[in-house]
Amino acid sequence: MQYGGSMRAGVVGVVCLTAVMMSGSTGLARSAAPATAALPHSAPSWATGARALRAAPAKQGVAVRVYLAPHGGTAALNAAIRAVSTPGSASYRHFLTPAQYRARFAPTAKTVASVESWLRGAGMRVTGVAAGNRYVKAAGTAASAEQAFRVKLAMYQRGAHVVRAPTGDARVPKGLKPAVLGVTGLDTAPHIMRHADLGPPPGFVNGRPCSLFYGQVQGNLQADFTTPLPKFKGSFRPYAHCGYTPIEFRSAYGTGDTGLTGKGATVAITDAFAAPTIRFDANHYATTHGDPAFTQSTLTQSMPSKPFRNVNLCGGNGWFGEETLDVEAVHAMATGAHVMFYAARSCTDTDFLESLQRIVDDNKASIVTNSWGDLDQNTTSGTIVAYEQIFKQGAMQGIGFMFSSGDDGDELLASGRVQTDFPTSDPWVTAVGGTSTAIGAGGELLWQTGWGTNKYNLSDNGKGWVPAFTPPFLYGSGGGFSTLFNRPAYQDGVVHEAAPGRAVPDVALDGDPTTGMLVGETQVFPNGTHYGEYRIGGTSLSSPLFAGVQALAAQAAGGRLGFANPTIYALAQAVPGAFKDVVHHAGANVRSDYVNGFNPKDGILYSVRTFDQDSSLVTKKGWDDVTGIGTPTGVYPQAFADS
Repeated sequence: MQYGGSMRAGVVGVVCLTAVMMSGSTGLARSAAPATAALPHSAPSWATGARALRAAPAKQGVAVRVYLAPHGGTAALNAAIRAVSTPGSASYRHFLTPAQYRARFAPTAKTVASVESWLRGAGMRVTGVAAGNRYVKAAGTAASAEQAFRVKLAMYQRGAHVVRAPTGDARVPKGLKPAVLGVTGLDTAPHIMRHADLGPPPGFVNGRPCSLFYGQVQGNLQADFTTPLPKFKGSFRPYAHCGYTPIEFRSAYGTGDTGLTGKGATVAITDAFAAPTIRFDANHYATTHGDPAFTQSTLTQSMPSKPFRNVNLCGGNGWFGEETLDVEAVHAMATGAHVMFYAARSCTDTDFLESLQRIVDDNKASIVTNSWGDLDQNTTSGTIVAYEQIFKQGAMQGIGFMFSSGDDGDELLASGRVQTDFPTSDPWVTAVGGTSTAIGAGGELLWQTGWGTNKYNLSDNGKGWVPAFTPPFLYGSGGGFSTLFNRPAYQDGVVHEAAPGRAVPDVALDGDPTTGMLVGETQVFPNGTHYGEYRIGGTSLSSPLFAGVQALAAQAAGGRLGFANPTIYALAQAVPGAFKDVVHHAGANVRSDYVNGFNPKDGILYSVRTFDQDSSLVTKKGWDDVTGIGTPTGVYPQAFADS
């Protein structure tokens, strides 16, 4: 999610069983554990080569989750997912209920008993077994965990925290290796998202001037319409749009003329915490802009069974704006769809996994949009298998997961390393990238290009534009090639680049904050707490917009769509017009921002924001690492339904 600056929306880590992961530490010597087998890449990559402060205290408490392979094996489950998700298969869209899934794929009681026996034998206490036998929970000391997993645990300085991590890969008894997919809990490094404290968020108002349609107001004068602004690279640039409304998006993407509203479809959203004013805000926004309000039954919130936690660590009400954006963006594209918000207790992996598992077990929603993620480098194999258990069960039940591709381009400036984000890089989810989008006075799509922004500030003398940073890159659509996962077969014939990793993103919709969406939210202003509207962007906008489009396709199909990627890539090759290819378009807008965030009393800051300058990522003809195969059109929902 993006306001005026760069802001990563979320947390996590994860990996797939078809993955080829980055090289990590080797674990204990073979001679020390002759009857064990390694769980590759179960040690976090950040600990590889890092200097430990000390050994973990032997009596330090350790709580782990040991994730179990599906009955029949991972290969059989993967094959079943491909069959149920691929057009032309005899099993295409023949989905299972949760009970049918468990009957066919849940690990057996015998497998659970064997794992429990091993853990107890090492001195750990078994504290529970997840529903469907997904994992076994155990607790003990660092000493007993080292005995169980044949790995040393050490303490490391990780940012402001002293955390625990294994010094190498965990190991399990060789006889249990086919049954154990991974382990979590040995590593305690927090993966979190920071925002403001709890309470209604501080007010924010778009600076004026801004354009009511793209290009309306020329950026040659400041707000007083007297003081000149300089040209940028030889031309005056228009002021940024004030924020697109739902009807503009539906018109530009061609979905408004389809007669589809998403009726009968249910879209789930996950974020940390829960905005207390979401129903009022979403309904006030919808009716203000000519759309129907939600009813009591078409917007619901599912809360965790235990209270929220890690509030200060996660940034508290900073997540309220994310929820507001997600709900209003889904409704913008699919005014008839049911929206269910699933609140996570906090922004940690454990709590996001719980909220996602609730969605799959409830089995009420068939489309899930998520606007959070973390770097691939922070992902371990244990975290990956934890998420993939959910994605794969969802796929068999007809549930498709969408994730924002990220807002920091190739991540080099943000992390010091070119990489993609997780979970959006997982082959079992749909990665949604961002575009810059120009919509005209009549709602027509003038042009669109990849979202990638260089920022230039007005010089002190007001006669030129100077780079805001060195380099001037501010933010842009995430993408590239994963080093965690192999290229999935559904990308063959569309992604032609030589890089072997899973290619990100798959599709794209508007994400540039300069051409972003107007949203409405209750905020804290100097004159009190009340509703206000502001422009916002990021791939946090792109993913819920696409989820809304999927709801239209689900209505057209008369039922669930499931894991969408095999169909998406098939349509890209077989149905002309289902997607609009996104190509390079040079340009820039002038943006005005109030110094105090809500009025011009303390002055106005002027900047230029460019288009399609996304770190090392490049928008081009065909699939590209900024916008994937492009943006869906009005043809897409019915084409998906007919596949």
